[in-house]
Amino acid sequence: MWDLVCYLTFNVGLGLTSLIFPLKPRTTHLVSFPLANHLGALSHLRHSTPLVARSSSSADLQVMFDASVPATIDNGCLKIPLQGKGTKYKIKLSVETLTDDEEIPPPSDKLAAVSLLQEGAFSSPTVEKQRFRRHVPVKSILCRPDGGAGLAGQKVLIFGWVRTARLQGKGSFAFLEVNDGSCPAYLQVIVDASLSDDLSKLIAKGTCVVVDGCLKLPPQGTKQKIELKVEEVVSVGTVDQIASVARIRNALAFATHSFFQSQSFLYVNTPIITTSDCEGAGEMFQVTTLISATEKLERELMENPPPTEADRASKDITASLAELANAKLSLSRTVERSRLKPGLRLQLESYACALGSVYTFGPTFRAENSHTSRHLAEFWIVEPELALADLKEDMDCAEAYVRYMCTSLQENSGILREKIVVMAKNVGDGCIDRLELVASTPFVRVTYTDAIELLKEAVAQGETFENQVEWGINLVFEHERYLTEVVFQKPVIVYNYPKGIKAFYMRVNDDGKTVAAMDVLVPKVGELIGGSQREERYAVLMNRLEEIGLPVEPYEWYLDLRRHGTVKHSGFGLGFERMVLFATGMDNIRDVIPFPRYPGRADL
Repeated sequence: MWDLVCYLTFNVGLGLTSLIFPLKPRTTHLVSFPLANHLGALSHLRHSTPLVARSSSSADLQVMFDASVPATIDNGCLKIPLQGKGTKYKIKLSVETLTDDEEIPPPSDKLAAVSLLQEGAFSSPTVEKQRFRRHVPVKSILCRPDGGAGLAGQKVLIFGWVRTARLQGKGSFAFLEVNDGSCPAYLQVIVDASLSDDLSKLIAKGTCVVVDGCLKLPPQGTKQKIELKVEEVVSVGTVDQIASVARIRNALAFATHSFFQSQSFLYVNTPIITTSDCEGAGEMFQVTTLISATEKLERELMENPPPTEADRASKDITASLAELANAKLSLSRTVERSRLKPGLRLQLESYACALGSVYTFGPTFRAENSHTSRHLAEFWIVEPELALADLKEDMDCAEAYVRYMCTSLQENSGILREKIVVMAKNVGDGCIDRLELVASTPFVRVTYTDAIELLKEAVAQGETFENQVEWGINLVFEHERYLTEVVFQKPVIVYNYPKGIKAFYMRVNDDGKTVAAMDVLVPKVGELIGGSQREERYAVLMNRLEEIGLPVEPYEWYLDLRRHGTVKHSGFGLGFERMVLFATGMDNIRDVIPFPRYPGRADL
């Protein structure tokens, strides 16, 4: 009978560490690990745990520490999980011979042969070859006992998808974490900017890369055991920018709530189904059961044919038909009047007149048959309503809100900042400069009349517009971009529009020709915000409804706000997708909302 006692000091961060013990033929040994005194993290080892290893022939007992499996013994191999990477442990191990058929003293030179796996124990010094593929699976590198450290210096071709990435050295190189699906682990890959025409294309999450390079040991103190220094980028399968857009959209939504909450606005919810058109002339989606009702009627007519002339002579039948006709008329009126809201501001005014300044943020709908890159059938809108505010204060709030959002994106660090950089390089050249411009530059304010004069001067100097420039027109995209990108080269607020092109609820100015309305225009996108001071005078509001030809009945509740305790108030609406469009530099508004709705498309 003999005992072996040794001490092992190791670093869990190095990976697997092994001890090799000699076993005599046809003997049984007891291996004792008093781990409970040393590793509190191993709660399942409550006491010194004896494990028995049997050997039927001359062999070595391999004692292994593995951070990925429960404590087991299998074919003479003891495996115990350790926790706490980077922590050094000192454990006393003892091996005792329980039975001894042959009294052979153990060789002194093999009492405790300690072999660390980073020196090559239990691993091959060469990369595992694939029979039908040129590339090396990530599994064959990282799932070795040494974590791949023994392969340093070997050249490999790997492929996989980028999980995370970051630019370093002012964009001179990038770190990628790549996985090919062969194992859960990720291989760190280093790519110099000189190896790619556009390094930013490699760092988008989900990008598929095929790279050739040399495995090397990472610097001391890092968690990786091995990394790949790329020598050639063989191919790149790029992905769209939806993940980056979603993160930027999220940041803008967070900034929206942060801004209005910090200014003591109350967040409220408004209905989606309405019977009024707040724009006065907008195309609206109708809410109807007409299609299903028609199908039902067809089935009923097939089963129960219409009554004959003889049947109609009956009083009971005549009364039933009259009742049915009245029911159909009532239904048709409800169908005709029930629509999906094109805006939220009429209901917001009720809140503002009771609670002060409020805001809402939700979906809205327009039914125009438009297929441009700037319009959607369903989109999100941010609408605040400011009690006791005139047009100037309304413009002040709108400018502060837009600048706040741009500043929040500029000051954001970490992954969001990386996503903005990616968007700037991949799709939105200049979007970072535009964000900085809006965040740091006061907006220009110009009346509609003066804006028309500036456009007329441009035409006189040879500038051409597809749409004729004259007082009374709606400013369109080309006019808006010319004012913001050529004339002023900064955001512009145009105010005091002709009343004939604006909604009925906007306050009529003293000149009788214009209303206290304003639009915030920004480079690339054009109109970002539309707002106004609301008409609080009952008589003037009634005249406007008549001028436009809108029925009074659906707006009676709205007119009551003017009849009972009216108050001066203003508000505006920001098209959220247009703000995302501006921040990301994307060209099509359908690309900045996950499930775009536009004419002919609602299947996603």
